Amino acid sequence: MIDSFRQRYGSADGVRVFRAPGRTNLIGEHTDYNLGFVLPVALQLATYIAIAPSSDGKLRVASEHRGEVREFDAAAIASLAPERAWTDYVIGVAREIAALGHPIPGANLLIRSTVPEGSGLSSSAALEVSTALALLGGRAIEPLELARLCQRAERNFVGMPCGIMDQYISVFGRPHAAVEIDCRSLGNRTVKLPDGITFIAVNTMVKHELSGSAYRDRVAECAAACSALGVESLRDATPAQVEAGAAKMDPVVLRRARHVVTEDDRVNRFVDASTRGDLPAMGHLMVESHRSLQHDYEVSCAELDFLVDRALAIDGVIGSRMTGGGFGGCTVTMLRPEAAPTFRAEIARVYEAEFHLAPAIYDCVPSAGAGEVQNFETIPAAV
Repeated sequence: MIDSFRQRYGSADGVRVFRAPGRTNLIGEHTDYNLGFVLPVALQLATYIAIAPSSDGKLRVASEHRGEVREFDAAAIASLAPERAWTDYVIGVAREIAALGHPIPGANLLIRSTVPEGSGLSSSAALEVSTALALLGGRAIEPLELARLCQRAERNFVGMPCGIMDQYISVFGRPHAAVEIDCRSLGNRTVKLPDGITFIAVNTMVKHELSGSAYRDRVAECAAACSALGVESLRDATPAQVEAGAAKMDPVVLRRARHVVTEDDRVNRFVDASTRGDLPAMGHLMVESHRSLQHDYEVSCAELDFLVDRALAIDGVIGSRMTGGGFGGCTVTMLRPEAAPTFRAEIARVYEAEFHLAPAIYDCVPSAGAGEVQNFETIPAAV
């Protein structure tokens, strides 16, 4: 990556590299913006940003994957408007840093990412967090404030009313473990995963156009459910309260609320099952979560449902569900490690036969959160 930086900018003097991981969410989907519970893991898939000072006050951002370089006046960051481009994530973060009183320096940036875009593995949060660390250049910032800063960038500049899960786990990831996040208190606890299992993500290779507008619709529908139930957020409601208040809600709003409150409960039961090493219970809860997302929250799609259904028919698979916002992206499957080769071959075969697309398949290795890369030799090759 350093050679690539030098080739692009003519020099690598003073270069530093920062890394932020993507994530997969084991359970707890669409609960974060309802102030509930989620259980993600940070991945070995990550975004790396190399940065060095520029001498002319320009902020240059190059993407290896896109083969594109964009140039901005570092002193004019606060006046920039969204362009509905990938650089909005970078500029949004820069604006939030400037708002904290930290001037944005002239700098050359090079982005390399192994997090596939549009996969539901949070390439956007990985880009935001690595950008923030690079532009801060080692200046101290509390980890929680770093996650909040990046969430603000996505909400205020990119325009996506996201919860904090993706940015949070990119900062707070733990090797060999999941992290349960309380999206109200913003506290967390490390959840050790049982031995004898592994997780694999399968990418549908599709992202239906409905995804952006439907996300905003779900946020509004959850707000309508809160109003009908008289609660601040669906975190405060129980399944019994939701069913008792059914007459006050539109049937669609009722289904949305039912998913959120039962999903919060599933997260807590999954954590308990993981602590006990109860693999069948963990697998059952993953499938139950998917069915709720499929029927009550209606954010699944034919490709995701097919992958879940066919995964569950493969020996050694314990549980499977969609992960991420939905309408495409990835499933995450829990299985016995020895079943992984057969699973990879079989799920690829049946999916390609059904949809004429070859799915991308990724091992989900729980990894550490964001930070500066000290050993440049550990930076993976471009993909």
